[in-house]
Amino acid sequence: MMKVLVAISFLLVTYFMYGFYINQYDVSVVPPQITREHSRLLNDYKGVLNVHTDLSSGSSPASFVIASAKLANLDFLMFTDLNIFNMPTTFESYHGNLLVFSAGKYSYLDSRLIYYSLNQESIGNNLGDAQVKLADLLSQKTGASKDTLTILTHPYKAGYSWSGEIPTGLDGFELLNMKSLLNRAWEESKMSMFWSLAIYPFNPRLAFLRLYTEPTDEIALLNKLSQQRRIVVYAGTEASARVIPLANYFVRFPSYKRSFEFMSNHVLLKSELTGSFNSDRAKIFNALKNGNFYLSLDMLGDPKGFTATLEEDNNKSHLMGSEVKFTKNMALKVSLPVKPRDFFEIVIYKNGEVAARLNEPEVVWPVKEPGVYRVHVRVSPMLPLPDAKKWITWIYTNPFFVKP
Repeated sequence: MMKVLVAISFLLVTYFMYGFYINQYDVSVVPPQITREHSRLLNDYKGVLNVHTDLSSGSSPASFVIASAKLANLDFLMFTDLNIFNMPTTFESYHGNLLVFSAGKYSYLDSRLIYYSLNQESIGNNLGDAQVKLADLLSQKTGASKDTLTILTHPYKAGYSWSGEIPTGLDGFELLNMKSLLNRAWEESKMSMFWSLAIYPFNPRLAFLRLYTEPTDEIALLNKLSQQRRIVVYAGTEASARVIPLANYFVRFPSYKRSFEFMSNHVLLKSELTGSFNSDRAKIFNALKNGNFYLSLDMLGDPKGFTATLEEDNNKSHLMGSEVKFTKNMALKVSLPVKPRDFFEIVIYKNGEVAARLNEPEVVWPVKEPGVYRVHVRVSPMLPLPDAKKWITWIYTNPFFVKP
């Protein structure tokens, strides 16, 4: 019995000593700052989609989630409770500096779709009405519906995978979805998942980061669809603070605030938000609709100040998501907020294939022919034992569509 107690004591002491060690470990690839400035030319606003309250699968009321979003320094938040009809719009307004959208997520075939109407048009009174409305939207031509946003969530999540061709009326899909990534990590290595759960109390960012794998299926889908038509990709937090069964009775895990800090969508605007709800809501909506934003793993560091634009000889500058006719002397201009302190590379993709790997924090890369271009920023932080160096994509831009 004494030997068992000694062994348990030794394991506990070792566990806590290791925990104190990794608690000091900073996974950020850029120096942390209280605030990071917008770039010189564009305004960067950070927000999250796919967020659930206690109206559906979430653990907390909307007011608590809004307070958590403020603590996470978000600029906008989109509620997407599942299969809620006649969605309440009480919270759709400014809450301090936080702009809140009341959208919804709906069952469609075997998948889930986020739907938002700028004009607050109801999707119907029941699931049958919603599916008829969604079927009509999905059957339209690309970009035909100017005032609605329809997003396919977690296209390859087990049990919710989309089958068949992606319809033209869909605005886009989630390239990143936190639950999908965790499910994938569980399938690949249950032991690694248990280890991350063990170290989570000491360093939540590290616990998630070590599990992260590239969304290869979703990237392949982006490569395919972007050759056919204009498509937008999104990051979905799928925040519910209810990963553990009955968590809302004991502990909210992972907390809403923590979920909001892991990944987000960074909208780039040529003009600032003014505090006017209607005009600012339209600005953010149009940016999300048109793909004028990038996706970021914020747990690796605040990317605010990052820009990627398509430049023309006549001083015209185009945001990501733009469709532009090819002209001579075009160039992709990419700028990081600061030089990462770990190994990094800016990867430029053309038609889904790597066209260039660059190791400078600011680059101007000539675009010599039509194609679909996008940018990834990859970093290689050193993780503490038992892990090691690991290449991770920090930033994913939406595509630039350069037409003949």
